[in-house]
Amino acid sequence: MTGTNLQPSNRQSAPTILVGVDFGLPNFDGKLEELGLLAQTAGLSPVARVTCKRRAPDAALFVGSGKADEIKLLASQLGAVEVLFDQSLSPAQQRNLERHLELPVNDRTLLILEIFGQRARSHEGKLQVELARMQYLSTRLVRRWSHLERQSGGIGMRGGPGESQIELDRRMIGENIKKIKDRLIKVKKQRQTQRRQRERRDAFNISLVGYTNAGKSTLFNALVKSRVYAADQLFATLDTTTRQLYLGEAGRSVSLSDTVGFIRDLPHGLIDAFQATLQEAVDADLLLHVVDASSPNYLEQIAEVQRVLAEIGAADIAQVLVFNKLDALEDERRPLQLEDTFDLAGVQTPRVFLSAVTGEGLSLLRQQLAQLAMAEPVQTKVEDYFPDGREDAL
Repeated sequence: MTGTNLQPSNRQSAPTILVGVDFGLPNFDGKLEELGLLAQTAGLSPVARVTCKRRAPDAALFVGSGKADEIKLLASQLGAVEVLFDQSLSPAQQRNLERHLELPVNDRTLLILEIFGQRARSHEGKLQVELARMQYLSTRLVRRWSHLERQSGGIGMRGGPGESQIELDRRMIGENIKKIKDRLIKVKKQRQTQRRQRERRDAFNISLVGYTNAGKSTLFNALVKSRVYAADQLFATLDTTTRQLYLGEAGRSVSLSDTVGFIRDLPHGLIDAFQATLQEAVDADLLLHVVDASSPNYLEQIAEVQRVLAEIGAADIAQVLVFNKLDALEDERRPLQLEDTFDLAGVQTPRVFLSAVTGEGLSLLRQQLAQLAMAEPVQTKVEDYFPDGREDAL
C-alpha cells in the first residue's frame, strides 16, 4: 500500500492508525513522528502510519474514498480501534469518516486537548483546558445528535427533537464557556497582582519558552535547584512555575518562570485559553528560548515558537537562545565553541550551548543572565552586553 508504513507496537493501549496528508505545504511530517509521540503521550498505541498526497482536502472524507477504503481495510487487518489524523478535520469530515470507517476518528486538535486535560494540575490550568475543550466541542454537536436529526418534527414544527436538543446543548455549553471565562479573568487579575508585587521588588523577570520537549523544565530545575516535573515526553508540564534565581555574579536574584511548551499547529483555542499562562512570557524582561539542539527539525521548531510569540505579543522581548541537550549530540555535531550568536529573524541573538542534564555550559548561561540582570529591571542597558551597539538585537 503506497504511503503505508506498518509499525509494531510495544504498548498495551488502544491500537491506533495515524494518518497524514501532504498538501504540498512546508514542514509536512512525512513520518508522522510528532503525531506518534503525541499519541503515545495520550496513551494510544500507533500500529500503522498512512500518508498520501493531495492537492486539496476531499470535502466529504478529507483523504478521498479510495484512501478511506485502504485505511478501513488496514484497520481491520491490524485490529485498530481508532484513527487519528495529523490535520484538523471539519465536523462533517469527521462524521463522514466515522461512518465510512466504522471506527472513532479524531484529529490532532482533539489529541492535544486530551493531553492538556491529562496534564493540567493547577486550578488555572484546568480552567484553561476546559475552556478550550468546550470551544472545540461547540463545533461538533451535530455529530452527537445526528440520530435525532432524522426524526420528523410533526405538524406545525419547523424542526425535530434533534434540532431542539442541539440548541439546548449549545446554550448549555455557551453558558459554561462564559462562566469559565469569568473565572479566568479573576485568575488573571491575581497573576497581575503577583507581577506588580515582583515589580515593586525591582524583580528582573525571565521566562523560559520553547518547543515542547526541548528541556525547559529540566533547565529550570538545574538553574533554581527545584523539583518541577520533567520527563522526555511532549507537554510534560503545563502550569507556569515561578522561582527566584540568585545570580552571584550580579549580586541579586531574578524571577524565573517555566511556561507551557509550544508545538506545530497548536490549536488557536488553546492559545486564547492559555493567554493568562502565556502572559508570563509577555511581561518578561528576557526570554530564554530553549531549543532541542539534537532535533533534526530544530529550525522549524524555532520558527514555530517565534510565530506563537508574535501572536501573543511577545515578539519584541529580548531573547537568549539556549541550545539544550548538548549531551545528545554526536561528536561531529558538537559546536566548536559554546557561546556565539544566531540569526533570529535577521537579528544576531546571543546563543549558549549547554546540557541541562550534565550541567555543561550552565555556568556560561548564568554569566550571560548576570550581565543582563545587572542593568535596570525596566530599562535594560544592553550596551553593556553588546559593545558594538547592536541594541536592535533586543
